[in-house]
Amino acid sequence: MLPHAPLSHSSTGMLKAALLAAATLTATVTLEATHARANDLVVRYDQSQLLRLPRPVAEVIIGNPSIADVAVQGGNLLVVTGKTFGVTNIIALDGERNVIQDQRVVVQRDEQRTVNLHRGNTRLSYSCTPNCSPTLTIGDDKEYFETISKHAEKKTKFSEQTSENAGQSGAQ
Repeated sequence: MLPHAPLSHSSTGMLKAALLAAATLTATVTLEATHARANDLVVRYDQSQLLRLPRPVAEVIIGNPSIADVAVQGGNLLVVTGKTFGVTNIIALDGERNVIQDQRVVVQRDEQRTVNLHRGNTRLSYSCTPNCSPTLTIGDDKEYFETISKHAEKKTKFSEQTSENAGQSGAQ
């Protein structure tokens, strides 16, 4: 067993300073990993951006499909939709499997019209355009998220039924 000596006051201060510096460095590295660069395609969560390619695409590879989704429109136009926060890439290939473009995609939260209500360690998100309504945002309180998710599902089902009924009555 190694002898244990109590830390002096100056040693304790140095240890606290070192831990604070390490935590700050870790936070800085984490933030740098998610910041967009000049040539990145920045997509807002639950929104889409267009990416026009110089020639038609035959295949699209998504680095992390849980972060972004891609739909090809008209051969050389990609519609990139942000599914969750993070960084991924999209590789577009032509018919001969040559790389047309390897595009880094950063999915961020649209902070301009969002209000966060914090209650202790829980967060509730609202979209204010101009009236505030609850919105589904990853990281919100679990119960709140589940409640808003159920409401969104009901709304989607209702609108699908309404459009089906309108299509049937128009066909008669």
